Amino acid sequence: MGRMHTHRHGKSHSIRPVTLRAPSWITIGPKEIEELIIKYSKDDMTPSQIGIKLRDQHSIPLVKPILKKSIGEILTENNLISEMPEDLDNIVKKAVGLQKHLKLNNGDNKNVRSLELIEAKIHRLSVYYKRIGRIPKNWKYKSVVAQLE
Repeated sequence: MGRMHTHRHGKSHSIRPVTLRAPSWITIGPKEIEELIIKYSKDDMTPSQIGIKLRDQHSIPLVKPILKKSIGEILTENNLISEMPEDLDNIVKKAVGLQKHLKLNNGDNKNVRSLELIEAKIHRLSVYYKRIGRIPKNWKYKSVVAQLE
């Protein structure tokens, strides 16, 4: 969703492993990996931060081939998932930061357009999450309410 409103390619990112088999170099068992995920979640880490920490510190490139379920599924089973999805929460925080900037810089028309695009992304994501039942059906993004949170 990050490249929707740009002409740039945006391909600078880490590449997922080619095969979806559990790598042979992993010495940690599935139960220990699940305990690590639960521990990191209780330390207030987001699912993407947990994945990065597992990749960088424990040499686990992907959790799904080993455990046959994703980090989100593990957190849902243990009732550790946050009430607001991580990507929607990040976009709302970005919009709030941009609104604060625009209050101080009234003539910044380029960022007025950026705020419109970000709010469009918030709306599209919220429609999706309402449809799958991840957020309440009556949830609505309001710029004034978002600034207070």
